[in-house]
Amino acid sequence: MKILFITDLYPVMEDEKTTPRTLWNFVREWEKAGHKVDVIKPNFILNSFLRGKPFYKTGQYGEVYNVNYWLPFIKVTQPSTLNPQLTIAHMPSGILYADKLGLPFVAGIHNSDLQVLTKYPYFRGRMLKALRNARAIACRSPVIKNKLLALYPEFEKKTFTAPSGIPPLPNVGEGRGEGVIKILTAAHDKKRKNIDKVIKACKDLEGFELTVIKGGVAREKVLEIMRESDIFILPSVHETFGMVYLEAMASGCITVCTKNDGIDGIIKDGENGFTVEPTVQAVRELLLKIKNTAPQTLAAIRQRSLETVKDYTPEKCAENYLHYSMFLLR
Repeated sequence: MKILFITDLYPVMEDEKTTPRTLWNFVREWEKAGHKVDVIKPNFILNSFLRGKPFYKTGQYGEVYNVNYWLPFIKVTQPSTLNPQLTIAHMPSGILYADKLGLPFVAGIHNSDLQVLTKYPYFRGRMLKALRNARAIACRSPVIKNKLLALYPEFEKKTFTAPSGIPPLPNVGEGRGEGVIKILTAAHDKKRKNIDKVIKACKDLEGFELTVIKGGVAREKVLEIMRESDIFILPSVHETFGMVYLEAMASGCITVCTKNDGIDGIIKDGENGFTVEPTVQAVRELLLKIKNTAPQTLAAIRQRSLETVKDYTPEKCAENYLHYSMFLLR
């Protein structure tokens, strides 16, 4: 199948460090499955400079056609060689671009799209029009799907979830033993990640040892520390998904995410992990609750966590994305 993928959340060059690889991973899996994927990256020039991202001239770069705009898509261009059987668009720029093309398309919704729909009146009208024109809507997490449908219940019949996956990880940790409870938190140094609240919550807590990892540490090293940890906690807000939670679950950690944010819905409170309000007091109380939970109960939570992750491999997530897209496009 020929797929056209439209998004600005995509690296132009293989060695590009500043753009997340989550959507890039979907494309790689679709190509592995035998599909032909072309990528259009619509780029607001001013937005690129404000975010300090690499600037590329308009043109073809391998599979990626990078096209720059000063204004938000008064006129769009599509390379004449493309004749897609399926068009998928992510991020506000990608969705608005796809809507201008006039092709049937799937709109992929991230946290940033919810912000556009609730905070920016001009773009809200254009985004809402585009979502109404979309044949299907792929929300990047159960939380985002719930929030979107709370705003626009009219989209319920054409909306599904399209989470990311991680490859199986070797050498799962053994979980909590006797002695000190090892806590890990890891994220880029951004205020919304709330690492400072975890540090404050752990202050003077007896029986706990906290490790903090901020951006710049190699993934392999982070996974190594995860396997040596008992609890992974990251009470961040405004998350689209959060791959690090899946990695922590697959590494054998009791994993804690923010309630009603990010990966909540995949992590189910008290079943395969815990959810918490992003406050110092709530984090502190939850850590003490986990400490006082019977070892056999934690072992069961940990085992259910490992079973959950088996359903979130890159192959399964990419396959499900196409399955639901094609079903709704019929």
